[in-house]
Amino acid sequence: MKAVVMAGGEGTRLRPMTSSMPKPLLPVANRPIMEHVLRLLKRHGLNETVVTVQFLASLVKNYFGDGEELGMELTYANEEKPLGTAGSVKNAEEALKDDAFLVISGDALTDFDLTELINFHKEKGSMVTVCLTRVPNPLEFGITIVDEEGRVERFLEKPTWGQVFSDTVNTGIYVMEPEVFDYVEADVPVDWSGDVFPQLMKEGKPIYGYVAEGYWEDVGTHESYVKAQADVLDGKVDVELDGFEISPGVWVAEGAEVHPDAVLRGPAYIGDYAKVEAGAEIREHTVVGSNVVVKSGAFLHKAVVHDNVYVGQHSNLRGCVVGKNTDIMRAARIEDGAVIGDECLIGEESIVQGNVRVYPFKTIEAGAFVNNSVIWESRGQAHLFGARGVSGILNVEITPELAVRLAGAYATTLKKGATVTTARDHSRGARALKRAVISALQASAIDVRDLENVPLPVARQQTARGSAGGIMIRTTPGVPDSVDIMFFDGQGADLSQGSQRKLDRVFARQEYRRAFPGEIGDLHFPASVFDSYTGSLLRNVDTTGIAESGLKVVVDASNGSAGLVLPSLLGKLGVDSLTINPGLDESRPTESADTRRSGLVRLGEIVASARAAFGVRFDPVGERLSLVDEKGRIVEDDRALLVMLDLVAAERRSGRVALPVTTTRIAEQVAAYHGTQVEWTTTSPDDLTRVGADEATIFGGDGRGGFIIPEFSSVFDGTAAFVRLIGLVARTQLTLSQIDARIPRAHVLKRDLATPWAVKGLVMRRVVEAAGDRFVDTTDGVRVVETDGRWVMVLPDPAEAVTHLWAEGPDDASAQALLDEWAAVVDSAGR
Repeated sequence: MKAVVMAGGEGTRLRPMTSSMPKPLLPVANRPIMEHVLRLLKRHGLNETVVTVQFLASLVKNYFGDGEELGMELTYANEEKPLGTAGSVKNAEEALKDDAFLVISGDALTDFDLTELINFHKEKGSMVTVCLTRVPNPLEFGITIVDEEGRVERFLEKPTWGQVFSDTVNTGIYVMEPEVFDYVEADVPVDWSGDVFPQLMKEGKPIYGYVAEGYWEDVGTHESYVKAQADVLDGKVDVELDGFEISPGVWVAEGAEVHPDAVLRGPAYIGDYAKVEAGAEIREHTVVGSNVVVKSGAFLHKAVVHDNVYVGQHSNLRGCVVGKNTDIMRAARIEDGAVIGDECLIGEESIVQGNVRVYPFKTIEAGAFVNNSVIWESRGQAHLFGARGVSGILNVEITPELAVRLAGAYATTLKKGATVTTARDHSRGARALKRAVISALQASAIDVRDLENVPLPVARQQTARGSAGGIMIRTTPGVPDSVDIMFFDGQGADLSQGSQRKLDRVFARQEYRRAFPGEIGDLHFPASVFDSYTGSLLRNVDTTGIAESGLKVVVDASNGSAGLVLPSLLGKLGVDSLTINPGLDESRPTESADTRRSGLVRLGEIVASARAAFGVRFDPVGERLSLVDEKGRIVEDDRALLVMLDLVAAERRSGRVALPVTTTRIAEQVAAYHGTQVEWTTTSPDDLTRVGADEATIFGGDGRGGFIIPEFSSVFDGTAAFVRLIGLVARTQLTLSQIDARIPRAHVLKRDLATPWAVKGLVMRRVVEAAGDRFVDTTDGVRVVETDGRWVMVLPDPAEAVTHLWAEGPDDASAQALLDEWAAVVDSAGR
């Protein structure tokens, strides 16, 4: 049997290490990753191998040649352009068409028993056998589900945490029959998991999954690269090390000179012809490459040093990676997580801070303090976006410098001359950051429409009027010392996951576009923004019957920007209204849960004494709405959703409503009673927005005060929800308490459990296993439905080490029992 080693990837997340070296040639324990792979193939009798190459192909070919030094026969298939995982193998079809073959990545470190994998393939009579393994964090891999016989049931490429229902992932190692080439079109990009395998499954072709035991690490990030080195030194992976183990865990290769007075603490590796002087200290999990010089007094701990590096006297390297041919001068310090590219000069007594990237051929001057990356090309970085855009503590995590870089990255994703709408809340911090954002946009050839301080829904609506996108800066809800930088698309909605990843990549690479002289963007301030917003709102939302109803309402603007819209809106509605807390308060750009609750209690007192029909309270940016009924009682957010749903569905009598899967199933009863349907979405606001934009959708909400009024907008809008509610109440002539009373009581309980990141995938697999034969819904996370209709939902948090649980039953006791039962399942997996 022949093998195919895929060695064409650029390894962009590993830059600057891969800026001048293809990823398969990155050394692990002083030997290229791909060499470890080839030696594994040879151990299992796969001596004839085709190597697919594309990025820096000549370097791969020059290093391995025809394979004679390894005792193998290597040939190469060169891709002129990226063809995807399947397309690149198709490129080698001529050499593989006669018999089954094995496909393996040239940049993943493993010691799997490939012979067992091949035997499994033959025993099952499979067309394709996918080699699987279990990992603690499945987010970056393709999840694969197999039945008891090992037959593949489902593939899911790069899931979100809400889609994780297993920790069994696709390693990219396959055994295939040559018939599979019939499903791969030549010379076009085609992927196995995304294109070929789904088609094979659709046609009922035999695809099996083999769960391998052993070590596997996809060396795709700087963290995994350093981890792979440590794992080799710790003996966790069965690979060959060159040299001699001179003391437990300390390996020294041929020709290396280690002075007797040097301190070596294993596990550690010293490459061939390296020189370690007296007084140098090489600590645990350090790898020193070939021809490296480590001068006296130098200290290295968890450092990976490539070939031909000079490490000067009293320098200090901790948890970093240093590229080949780099000189680190006396007393320089490189901190944990930093990466230095090839052929750099790090000057005397300079300090390179943790996680900084210094790209190839750069000079860091003596005594310099480097806390920002020194770039000439792209690099990888952790995901920026959270649930509310890019968030963090003002002037600690979110600084003007960061705002400039973010805005520059966002501008780079747009065309020169495009228009971006900017806005903010009424806090001083948001005002200062917005000015930095505007400068960066203009400097990147972007025209700016600045709305200044407006409610969030107004910013979204104005963005949708001819802008390519928008940026809103606001105080994080409930966290007064933090801010959110929110990015919108051309429709005023939050950026999609794909657009977020694109912005992420540009920001990580720090490849910002700058305008040429004469291209600097313009800045203008549109007039009559609030009149435009209210006019559009009143044209699109049904307000019939309001003026004649004689309704009286109390509106609490909560000293936020919602109060800027209310004067013109209430006057045009012709409703008898009392507005409280209308003025802006810069010292209170957000409010705590307790403050909001006390505000609602006060609102209820005013509603009752004024004999108003109801009261509403906006959040400070006008995005969300809370209700108080005519008796002054607070209508909890989850009940307010059902009340609005009942009113809208009763009036429309058709269409569908968008609700997250965590909503009580009583919503389904309410919708069905009035002839409407529920479309369940994930808990992500952008998923609700997606469904809300569909012309068949008549309403949406999240049960936390967020309402979508699709005839006006597909995003949460407190003001639009307020106008819609007044019209509905005026026409039905029912009070909120009467509507609330006719809706059954829901019993949904929630619990959050601390879950280490390392076991989140295992937790979700255990949940699916514990579900057994019960119905499982994987719209978001895993929802398990009991035969009596009770349900529990388990959802990993995307940003924190937490797992969320919801349970619903006919009463609180039943829901509590269900919550306890499944919390025990989650806890047991997390231990």
